[in-house]
Amino acid sequence: MSIGLMAMNLPLSRMSLQEKLVAMELLWADLSATPDQVVSPAWHGEELQRRREQVQQGSTKFLNWDDAIAELKTERREHQTP
Repeated sequence: MSIGLMAMNLPLSRMSLQEKLVAMELLWADLSATPDQVVSPAWHGEELQRRREQVQQGSTKFLNWDDAIAELKTERREHQTP
């Protein structure tokens, strides 16, 4: 059944941000439980290949999760500063 045909009754306009994030996490957990049923678009593979090449060329690096979050928070603060 396509999304266009399926009735969705989530009260998104009445949900808080926290409720929406929890709903999103629940959806993600459910989808990731059966990864063989989720087909990634072709551009995902292309992007993964591009990133692999960047790592091999030394033009990018991996960050651990805590460092990545800290970097994102810093970038967000910089964009919010007038």
